[in-house]
Amino acid sequence: MNSQDHEFMQAAIDLALQNVQNHTGGPFGSVVVKDGEIIGKGVNTVTTTNDPTAHAEVVAIREACRHVGTFQLDGCTLYTSCEPCPMCLSAMYWARIDRLVYACSREDAACAGFDDAWFYAQVSLPLHEQEIKSNQIGREAGLRVFKAWEEDDEKTPY
Repeated sequence: MNSQDHEFMQAAIDLALQNVQNHTGGPFGSVVVKDGEIIGKGVNTVTTTNDPTAHAEVVAIREACRHVGTFQLDGCTLYTSCEPCPMCLSAMYWARIDRLVYACSREDAACAGFDDAWFYAQVSLPLHEQEIKSNQIGREAGLRVFKAWEEDDEKTPY
């Protein structure tokens, strides 16, 4: 923990409470911090934007990336009012966030009607056992796209 953890956590919790009071989405708030400065804020806007990916963490990550002008958030900490779901946690890994600080647990969220247990269970299963049925087709054509990527000298790797 660092000396500013409580301040930044309170900022995330305040965002979550405002979101509830404003009826603009679920009871979740997040901030992304780099070098002691908030560079991204987010609240859950799933129901107001009809966007199932508009979780507070994802919204905060998007804003932080716009702020720094890159898709990588190395050296950043994400503070969030609740333990991230698998999608948000994955977004944090893709953004290369260094540290996570959260207030409530996934069990706390489940008690409030936000149970992510099914999602955690699904992503841990092999693809062929998951609820969403999948089929693989067009592999050869798809591999040509990867080959084009590998050969592109002007690509931006990530």
